[in-house]
Amino acid sequence: MTDPVELYRKYRPSKLSEVVGQKDALKALTDMGKRKAIPHALLFVGPSGCGKTTLARIIRTKIKCGDRDFVEVNSADFRGIDSIRSIRQQVGLAPISGACRVWLIDEVHQLTPAAQDAFLKILEDTPPHVYFMLATTDPQKLKKTIRTRCTEIKCKNLTVAELEKLVTETAAKESVTLGEDVAEKLAATADGSARKALVLLHAIIGLQSDAEQLAAIEAADSEAEVKFLGAALMNRSSTWPAITKILKGTEAEPETLRWGVLGYCRNILLGSGGNAARAAAVIDEFRDNFYDSKAAGLAAACYAVIHPAAD
Repeated sequence: MTDPVELYRKYRPSKLSEVVGQKDALKALTDMGKRKAIPHALLFVGPSGCGKTTLARIIRTKIKCGDRDFVEVNSADFRGIDSIRSIRQQVGLAPISGACRVWLIDEVHQLTPAAQDAFLKILEDTPPHVYFMLATTDPQKLKKTIRTRCTEIKCKNLTVAELEKLVTETAAKESVTLGEDVAEKLAATADGSARKALVLLHAIIGLQSDAEQLAAIEAADSEAEVKFLGAALMNRSSTWPAITKILKGTEAEPETLRWGVLGYCRNILLGSGGNAARAAAVIDEFRDNFYDSKAAGLAAACYAVIHPAAD
C-alpha cells in the first residue's frame, strides 16, 4: 500500500546528486560549492514544478543554515512592502542554530513594485551571514536592478525520458512495477514537471491494472485542466490571450470542462470568500450546454466572462 505522504514530498531530493535533470543548473551549483563561493543572492528561474525550490533547499543545507535560521516566504501570499520591512528588521540578527541565515522567497515576481524597491536596498547591503534565494516562474516581472544583483540559475522542464525514469524508479521504491505504457503516459501528461508526474503517480499507483491506471491519468489530467481554467476565469486580472492559451492547450471535452467549471465556481459561491459575485457571473455564462456548439460554445462562454460588456 502506498504511503499516505505525497510522493513528491516523500522523495524530494536532499542532495544535488539525487536531482533529476537540470544538468546546467547542477553544474553551476556544484562548481560554486567546490569553490566555496555560493553567492549571497541566487535567483532560480524556470517553469512550475521543475525543482527550483528543491535546489534552493539543498543549497541552504550545504551552507550550513539551521532550521531555525531558514525562512520560506511565498510572495503570492505576502507580496507587500510590510513583508520586506519585516525581513529588513531581521537581517542584522545573528544566526541561532547554524552558520548563516537564509530567506527563500518563492514567486518573487509577485512582490509589488514598492516591495521590490525596498528589497533592492536589502540586496545592496546584505550582511555576510545572510543569503537570499529567490525563485520565479516569470523573471520578466522582476525589476532589472534586482535581477542584475542576483546570480541566475536557470531550470528547465524535464524531458519525457527523464520523467519516465523518475516515475519508474519512484514506483519501484514503493514496491510497484509500472507498466511501460503507464510510465510513458505519465511522462507525457506531466508537462515537463517532476512534481506533477509524482502527483499523478500517487493518484494511480494503487490501481491494479494498466487500463485502470491509464484511465485514472486521463481523469486526473482533466480535473487539473478544470481547476486551471476555473481559476483563470475567477481571476479578474485574466486577459483573453491568457484564456485562449488555456483553451488551445486542452484536450478535454467542452461539456466535461463546463461541468467542472460549474462545480468549481459553485464551491466558491457557497464559500465565505469575497468572490461570490464573480462565481455567479461565471455560472451564468456556463449555464447552457455545449453539446451542439462544442469548443466554439466553450470559447464564447469564456470570452463573455472576460468581456461581460461585449455585444
